Amino acid sequence: MRAVVLALSLVLVTGQSFQFAPGFAPGKTIVYNYETQLMSSIPEEGLAKAGVKFNSTVSISAESENVYFLKLGKPQFFEFSGISSEDHFIRAENLTKSMASQFAAPIKFEYVNGVVGKIFAPEKISKMVLNMHRGILNVFQLNINKTDSVYELQEAGAQGVCKTLYAITEDEKAERILLTKTRDLNSCSEKIIKDMGLAYTEKCDKCQQNSKNLRGITTFSYTLKPFGNRFMIQEAMVTELIQFSPFAEINGATQMQTKQFLGFNNVQNASLVSGATQYVHRGSLKYEFSSEISQMPIQLFKVDNVQRQVRETLDYLVLQNAERVHEDAPQRYLELIQLLRVARDEDVEIMWNSYKSQLDYRQWLLEAIPAIGTAASLKFIKDKMDDLTVSEVARALAAATHLVTADSDVIKIFKALIDNNKIKEEADLRQIALLGFGTMVSKCSEESAKCPAEPLKPIHGLIAEAISNRDIQEIVILLKVLGNAGHPTSLKPITKLLPIHGTAAASLPLTVHVNAIMALRNIAKKEPRKVQELALDLYMDKAIHPEIRILACILLFETRPAISLVITLANIVKSEGNMQVSSFTFNHMKAMTKSTAAIHASVAAACNVAIKILSPKLNRLSFKYSKVIHRDVYDSTLMLGAAASIFFINDAATVLPKSFVAKASAYIAGAATDVLEFGVRTEGIQEALLKNPALNNNADRMTKMKRVMRAISALRNLPTRTPLASIYVKLFGQEIAFANFDKDYINQVLAYAKGPSVERHTKSAFRAMMSSLSVNYVKPLLATEMRRIIPTAAGLPMELSLYTAAVAAFGVQVKLTTSPALRENFQLAHLLKTEVQLETEVKPSLAVNTFAVMGVNTAMFQAVMMSKAKLKSFLPVKIAASLDIKEGNYKIKVLPPTVPENVAAVQ
Repeated sequence: MRAVVLALSLVLVTGQSFQFAPGFAPGKTIVYNYETQLMSSIPEEGLAKAGVKFNSTVSISAESENVYFLKLGKPQFFEFSGISSEDHFIRAENLTKSMASQFAAPIKFEYVNGVVGKIFAPEKISKMVLNMHRGILNVFQLNINKTDSVYELQEAGAQGVCKTLYAITEDEKAERILLTKTRDLNSCSEKIIKDMGLAYTEKCDKCQQNSKNLRGITTFSYTLKPFGNRFMIQEAMVTELIQFSPFAEINGATQMQTKQFLGFNNVQNASLVSGATQYVHRGSLKYEFSSEISQMPIQLFKVDNVQRQVRETLDYLVLQNAERVHEDAPQRYLELIQLLRVARDEDVEIMWNSYKSQLDYRQWLLEAIPAIGTAASLKFIKDKMDDLTVSEVARALAAATHLVTADSDVIKIFKALIDNNKIKEEADLRQIALLGFGTMVSKCSEESAKCPAEPLKPIHGLIAEAISNRDIQEIVILLKVLGNAGHPTSLKPITKLLPIHGTAAASLPLTVHVNAIMALRNIAKKEPRKVQELALDLYMDKAIHPEIRILACILLFETRPAISLVITLANIVKSEGNMQVSSFTFNHMKAMTKSTAAIHASVAAACNVAIKILSPKLNRLSFKYSKVIHRDVYDSTLMLGAAASIFFINDAATVLPKSFVAKASAYIAGAATDVLEFGVRTEGIQEALLKNPALNNNADRMTKMKRVMRAISALRNLPTRTPLASIYVKLFGQEIAFANFDKDYINQVLAYAKGPSVERHTKSAFRAMMSSLSVNYVKPLLATEMRRIIPTAAGLPMELSLYTAAVAAFGVQVKLTTSPALRENFQLAHLLKTEVQLETEVKPSLAVNTFAVMGVNTAMFQAVMMSKAKLKSFLPVKIAASLDIKEGNYKIKVLPPTVPENVAAVQ
């Protein structure tokens, strides 16, 4: 209220209507001194710090009512890196002419009652420079309340719309208003943040308990003085602290501190003039992401000539990693990726044409191009389809699926790839492309706002067509696509394939029902209630196959059900007639009671109650009954944990499970993810092998091998569509590969085994080994690229990143001799009468670099604090083997290899 009293007194003195909001007088230009400073550090003495400082003047004048010009003076940049005082900044390099001209141009902005509206600027001003202007305008954002001295509101700023607390007091002696506002960056209705590489993680609020990994607060302190019939900002100081603790805060945290100072300098009796500059609408006060997305935060090198630097980097990677990985190979591989990210499409084309005929160089390029991480990666693969081998397409497409950031352009390219003739003709390529399409849809919904409205509509249409054609294999693969996508729009098409209440889907094979329910698992993360209802329906229907009901139980617990639903399951089990379902459900509940992970806390408590309702006899059933094993460990102080789950689904026919699923999960820094999962189903092969009494008789090894081969051959007499077995592998919740084994597959294997190509290839291999065979293979991998970019109050981006790059090399030397010596045109039958001496030296080597980065990352400058860990290992193995097939004698000896002084090192 004191501010109101001061305003009223000013009205009486001047006789004018006083405006509470700050403003700028027509025909005048107000000049401020402006300084901003950003510093990343660990708040302990003697530890590294990195920062940047920016000084300039800010001039503001009115163009018309509520529209103003803002112009910066010649900016000066300073950088800091080290341990000493934060004041020891060093003058940065001069700006380029292009950048200097951007800073020299004025921008326009709407300003009504202290609120910044639309921003207008020339097109030549980059997003990065405009964001720095937003950081200045962010200081002028003031929602002054006429009646209250303390109040709270959701206020728009450069970082989004966040909860802000205002407090206003009056300094009567100095005739000024003191205003402070505090913005809580953890309580935002619209928070501007960019996450990359985190699409496969699930937020785990319970894992963080009372501690947040990322906290942010901004405080503004203003001194306002009367200026005409308005208040004018005399001085403003902004302090922002963003703190990141990968573990609990008690163990310390890294932090980014931003300081801004705006101080009145003078008033000029002239307005700023824009000249003939064309202004376009460039958004609002909210920060817009720009080139920092493609700019690695690691200070690797300065890019000046892309083509030359790519050649130099490739030369190093090829020459230095021919037989053994160099310890710097991962970092140089990251350099190659960064160069390709900033390269133009024509540069990449030139590089490819230069090296595509050189196998080693070609391999490194094909390993790096998917890691560019944009639509350009996929476009390259699509355009070069005819130049690449099937295995090269498979590797590049699989890598791009997980490294490329998804958006609408990427989705379109994937659709085009699925329709490509080469991919259509190769079943394995089509599988990779389809599963990758599902993964891209999932990533798009997590990472980008630019996603198609109905991205899976073509897949839904293909499923309907496959059902009408009764094409079971096609239905299964399309269900796996929908499972990877995890999109709620697929709930209805999947439900139509489940045997609910005697629907038409009941006539479909069990394998369809199994894959349909497995496809719901990722959808359950977004629509847990709807999936719970569906899963409970399946579980309660005793007419449904027990395996489906057991899978429904797994699905229910993955939705983390409330105690009421867990107790409902327990009551159903009390009257359950199928011991497989009863055993599995009881075991699942009992396994969950032992969980220490915070994410399972409520389920564990509910299961503790539920198992008390059930009979302890269920705990004493043999392994012929379905079981669950779950083990986890979680440290709430470190906010780190891991879990392993194994599901055995049986039908009591044998002690071996009919279906087996194993899953490993991790909890880190407030997020949870399923790292690896694989599953096996043996629908026909188990019975065919284990019910053959001939296999159980005592016999020598060769006789048993012959009987097994006869049993496998007997599988050829099964009906064509009888499924024998299937296997799948998931990485981070996404299915990356699967295989189905049926009669046709067995026929293909047996035909190949008897074919002339096997003999020809075996002979070629023996001849190569007799002349001393040497093989070297190098595999680089961008294992991790996790980034979180957050705008600071100053309009510069703060980045938290974790990179892991690895390069593995595998060298093999083989020398083979025979006694008696084989003739040039020998037959495979001769091997049965020959003693073979084989000497092999294997030289595996590995180098891994991990970088953890926090700081400011822009195309113009980087000021980051970086932690680096390195691992290198080289452990050769030399083996001599003697094989006398005729006499049945086998000898294997491990010989002493030439071992370096250090076989492994960690830094």
